[in-house]
Amino acid sequence: MKQFFVIIILTLSSFHSVANNDPFARISGTIMDLDLQEPVPYATISLQDTEGKIITGTTSEEDGSFIIKKVKPGNYTLGIQFIGYNKFSKEIEITRNSGAIDLGIINLEAAVAEMDEVTVVGERSTIEQRIDRKIINVGKDLTTTGATASEIMNNVSSVNVDQDGNIALRGNSNVRILIDGKPTNMDPAQLLKQIPSTSIKKIELITNPSAKYNPEGMSGIINIVLHKNANNGFNGNLNTGLTYGENARLNGSLDLNYRQGKFNFYANLGSNFGKRENINNINLVGRDAKQNLDMLNDNNSYIYKVGVDYFLDDNNTFSFYTNQNIFDGGLDATINAIYLNNPSNSFDQLLNIDFESNNATYNFAYKHLFAKEGHEILFEADYNDYDGNEDFTANFSENASFDSYTEDVIEDRGTLITNIDYTLPIGERSKFEAGAEARILNNEQDYDTNNPLAQDSDYSYDRNIYSLYGTFGQNYEKFSYQVGARLESFDIDAEVYGENVFEDDYITLYPSGFFNYTPNEKNTYQISYSRRIDRPSLSQVSPVRQISTPTITVLGNPDLQPQFTNSIEFNYTRNLKNGSFTGGVFFRNINDNINQLIEEDPSDPASLFISFANFDDTNAYGVELSSNYKFTEWWSANGSFELYQQTQSGVVGSDFVEVDNTVYTARINNSFSVTEDLTLQLFGFYRGPSQELQFKNEDVFFANIGGRYSFLDNKATVSLNFNDVFGTQEYKFSTTRPYEQNGIFKSEFQNVYVGFSYRFGGNNAKKLKRKQRDNDEAQGGGMF
Repeated sequence: MKQFFVIIILTLSSFHSVANNDPFARISGTIMDLDLQEPVPYATISLQDTEGKIITGTTSEEDGSFIIKKVKPGNYTLGIQFIGYNKFSKEIEITRNSGAIDLGIINLEAAVAEMDEVTVVGERSTIEQRIDRKIINVGKDLTTTGATASEIMNNVSSVNVDQDGNIALRGNSNVRILIDGKPTNMDPAQLLKQIPSTSIKKIELITNPSAKYNPEGMSGIINIVLHKNANNGFNGNLNTGLTYGENARLNGSLDLNYRQGKFNFYANLGSNFGKRENINNINLVGRDAKQNLDMLNDNNSYIYKVGVDYFLDDNNTFSFYTNQNIFDGGLDATINAIYLNNPSNSFDQLLNIDFESNNATYNFAYKHLFAKEGHEILFEADYNDYDGNEDFTANFSENASFDSYTEDVIEDRGTLITNIDYTLPIGERSKFEAGAEARILNNEQDYDTNNPLAQDSDYSYDRNIYSLYGTFGQNYEKFSYQVGARLESFDIDAEVYGENVFEDDYITLYPSGFFNYTPNEKNTYQISYSRRIDRPSLSQVSPVRQISTPTITVLGNPDLQPQFTNSIEFNYTRNLKNGSFTGGVFFRNINDNINQLIEEDPSDPASLFISFANFDDTNAYGVELSSNYKFTEWWSANGSFELYQQTQSGVVGSDFVEVDNTVYTARINNSFSVTEDLTLQLFGFYRGPSQELQFKNEDVFFANIGGRYSFLDNKATVSLNFNDVFGTQEYKFSTTRPYEQNGIFKSEFQNVYVGFSYRFGGNNAKKLKRKQRDNDEAQGGGMF
């Protein structure tokens, strides 16, 4: 299984012919953003007769191109519309001898006020519903709600963030987080806290990925795309902000690019630093005890992305970039353990954690465009290196029966991903895609401790995945489809002190299928299917402790097996005059379900061991509704409602437990335009109660208000936001397993955020036309 794909040969041919005496005409063109000179994909194109009846229509491709075939002679009006742009119309006369009519470049104007030198786009977040993903283009109304990526995620439909910053998609935490289409080798909760929200260009939710993408992540993929542009000359954007609650936290980012001739240089620099307090109070009713946890995080993080594109000619592009995440932080915590029936046993534990890490990504890509439109090949190599060091110290009060101890965890993780992706149009309706990928992961953990209740560990984890994929799709006037499959070879080897503790290898096929029906420009129906896998994460299989306190110890399970998921979903999109509506349902069948294993410590019933295990098969399903609508010239809103259900099973203590978890979430973001320069926002969020194996979580509600004001000819913007206005954002839980307890978690959710941004450079001069590599990063190719 440990053999590499050395040579991949793709040989395909296609034939296309058109009769010279065909009485029908063909209309084609390319839709571009007037100011950015970037393609506008998935715009709606319609052809109406003289009575206003829609005769036919289509949508633009990723590169902005479109073709309307078999148009009969007559007089028509060509209409083009897309959310965030002014409508475009053009009168066209078709005669018997018209043949192929090429309209060339059609520039759409952004639906915003024009200025002398700069046209502002992206002030408001917009949502695009594509065949395989939902795209949230991040605007200032979203970035003002929080300083980091983690803080704005609760504003994104289908996404939830818990009190620890863990991300769930469609109610499930088995989600794959990518940055610019690439894995990062870092804990997602920690990573998202390091990325400034102003560094984010868009967020992609891929809930049912095709065979072209990596099949990992039961609930799908969240891809965060950082800013990168390619405007001519020198351009930049400066952002800075202050968040103040009990403590102050600062964030900032600087986006720069310089485009001249065959080169485009770009950089994105961002930072977050400051303190944050978290309080967790637990009543151990079944043990007549209490535990109060007071934590103060002091974190400093820096992220930068630097890259260059070299346009050798119109058909060949070389690109290189590096992402660097540097983190230096720590935690000071005090745990008060209070035994109500025996106060003499009460004690205090003082925790101090110093943590530093460097997460570095290096990416190289080469793209070649063949003579035929859409015929291309991409080679990409991506290396990620993660180095982390954690120093942990636990001290106890004099009356405690525990010895103070120290722990040190050193982790070194490297991942190499190489892939080749090939795309071949066949005729005018069909497209074939194929590719190969290799993912090689090496992880080393060195754990040293003088804790008498733990033992040292030297853990190594090696994983190799090799895959081939192929997809075929056709696009007709009112419907399109795509089918595909991905074949993966997987092998793993885990050792502790050089002795093998687990190994496995297998070959699996992952099919997928999509069908899209668009009877007219207003309605779109889609159904899709995919098979996915959740391979245990490093933390779930590592025998190195994750949490160690006198009452809780969390360890991984090296014998944990992957879980497989068959997912099917149906979506409907309705384009309205002033917005759009999307509704969808999904169903997931999960095999070898992975869940927590919670057991009591035989020597101390008040202490728990938490690990992971495979349990029975289970099913999950859900309903999602979302809409964006402009009610008046001064009021617009984005809203969503989600309902999820899943049966969970596991072992708590000595009992096998099965619970039905049904949870619903509603959120709405309102935007009010007071003047051309002043806009106010009102955001509300509600998540209903939920049931886990051990805990029952109470409902959560909070509301944010904010505003932004533009000045200096709209080059500068100041933002002010008040988060958790009513002080209601807190997380309460209760349980009777393995004994009765309840608690509350509260952080500095109520805070004031002040931000400032300034754009410099740039103009409306015509940019050089080229294929945007950002589109490749959004699609991901075989890299997923």
